[in-house]
Amino acid sequence: MGGVWLIDSLPSRAEPNTVADDCCTSTIDMAGLADRQLRVLAWVFGINVATFIGMVAASVLSGSSALLSGTLDNLGDALTYALSMAVVGASAQAKARVAFLKGLLILAAALAVAAQIGWRLTDLDAPVASTMSIAAALNLAANSVCLWLLSPHRTGDVNMSSSWECSRNDVIEGFAVIAAAAAVWLFDSGWPDIVVALILLAIFLRSATRVLRNAWQELSPATA
Repeated sequence: MGGVWLIDSLPSRAEPNTVADDCCTSTIDMAGLADRQLRVLAWVFGINVATFIGMVAASVLSGSSALLSGTLDNLGDALTYALSMAVVGASAQAKARVAFLKGLLILAAALAVAAQIGWRLTDLDAPVASTMSIAAALNLAANSVCLWLLSPHRTGDVNMSSSWECSRNDVIEGFAVIAAAAAVWLFDSGWPDIVVALILLAIFLRSATRVLRNAWQELSPATA
């Protein structure tokens, strides 16, 4: 009986090293997550670059302030996604610094829209509603795909959540520009375009504030 007790009390050689296995599994999971994030960001970056080119032409042809806000937003998003790809897998502090830069880009786009609205107030000719609506519909479709791709990562780190925030703004903006185009056509006036551009300006400013605040909260332990 004593011999059996001694044998039973010895650690089994077949028993797995759970600590090492958990560590390896965690490393593999993190690497897989980084790969998935990179693929998603690469897709949304390409979509935004292509959309930006089309929106530039449409905003010039239509003379729409609301459409121009979407154009500048797509450019800012393309830069944002490029920055996001650069810090996938990086430290939390590096991601927070990039998120802070994203907030500044959103703020810069908002200020550009504000300047364009000020210029439009001196020339209230109605934009070309048909060009506005077609461009806005295509932009909405593209941005909806981006939002769908980013949605699984919206509660992740500050890098991916700020990217999702940008994409959500794009979808809101798409619906708003379509509504502006319909109102321009209905009333044959430039005022609906200006009003929607002002609403989008407020959304961009609110989003910039939220992204900057979240990024600053991530950075504050390091700067304290």
